[in-house]
Amino acid sequence: MSYLIDSHSHLHDRQFFKEEQAEEMVKRAYEKGVTKIVCIGTDPTDSMAAKDFANSHKGVYWTYGVHPEETNGDRTIDIQNAVFDRGCEKLIAIGEVGLDYHSEDCDRDAQIKLFNEMLQLAKDNNLPLSFHVRNAFEDFFAVTANFPGIRGVVHSFTDSKKTLKKILNDTDFYVGVNGLATYSTLPTPPLERILLETDAPFLTPIPFRGMINESAYIYNIAEWLSKKLELDFETVEKETTKNAEQLFRFSDSNDR
Repeated sequence: MSYLIDSHSHLHDRQFFKEEQAEEMVKRAYEKGVTKIVCIGTDPTDSMAAKDFANSHKGVYWTYGVHPEETNGDRTIDIQNAVFDRGCEKLIAIGEVGLDYHSEDCDRDAQIKLFNEMLQLAKDNNLPLSFHVRNAFEDFFAVTANFPGIRGVVHSFTDSKKTLKKILNDTDFYVGVNGLATYSTLPTPPLERILLETDAPFLTPIPFRGMINESAYIYNIAEWLSKKLELDFETVEKETTKNAEQLFRFSDSNDR
């Protein structure tokens, strides 16, 4: 039996998954050896939904986060007034948070302000972060440099070899590898810095493209990675699981 971790999923989000559908997906993940699933919050309400889902499922954890796109339009979030449950043992990270300059009309100043607040929240609570970064790595590196010692993973990395090299050389961050890697020419990080993730329901890996992504497909991403790195499956399984455990510091006592 494999022992894998999906470090980034949205199975809890009812705009993507009906309750009974999510239940079946959790069962299929367990059957494929995915023993832990991290449900990622994208705003205060969504984060509380991730919390509720985690608390009702063994092996499922949650994060509190405000996605950078929540600063656009009328969706500005006042983090000081947002609910943050410091007492929940299955809360393991802050995320997904970061910077996204994909849209030309995005409010970069507002995103940077929010990102600083989320970084401070993580620092104050000794939690790692799940980073969302798109077309914004220059500012990402500048902002995170002001928070030495923070831990995190750059979720769904889609940038250049040069940027990957900077992450690997100038930070201690892990890098998320998901189904996108199975059908693209993205640079591949070294195994010791990789976390496996699905980003379900998005970025479904080969051979399931065209279908809704789910946590069970972590197995297929691990298979692809073992071939890409010319390593046996067990090595990829062991190392990526160890990486996720080192970052998120899972504890059996948290899994109730």
